[in-house]
Amino acid sequence: MGMGTVASSRGRRGRRGGKRRPMSEINVTPFVDVMLVLLIIFMVTAPLLVAGVAVDLPESRAETLDQNNEPVQLSMAADGTISINDTPLGEGDLPEALATIAAEPAPPEGRRVYLRADRTLDYGQVMRVMGELNAAGLNRVALVSVGQDGQ
Repeated sequence: MGMGTVASSRGRRGRRGGKRRPMSEINVTPFVDVMLVLLIIFMVTAPLLVAGVAVDLPESRAETLDQNNEPVQLSMAADGTISINDTPLGEGDLPEALATIAAEPAPPEGRRVYLRADRTLDYGQVMRVMGELNAAGLNRVALVSVGQDGQ
């Protein structure tokens, strides 16, 4: 009888006294709770951040800055006529018109020029106009084409 009690107590001790395995799973429930509370706080405070403050600005006689950053539209029709911003130019007027445009105050990044040339034009005619643009100092030139959707 005494032996039975020793064996049973040894078996219990063996189970209790052994090394415990570390938990390999992380409990994410508190993390999710905290994140949901933060989400609710941000949802409540976000509309309050948009509210502005009424400010009575002083008046000034200074002229407003020119914000006209519209690009120059240079078009070459199939018959060879050249237009700048829908204004047709005569023969030989292109260098003077480009010099006038280049002399105007430009944004810091430079004046943009959009060149629209008819597809039937000779490559040399387009290159002559590009040369005139380069000579006038207008180096930011973009060639306009029709996209796949027809625009």
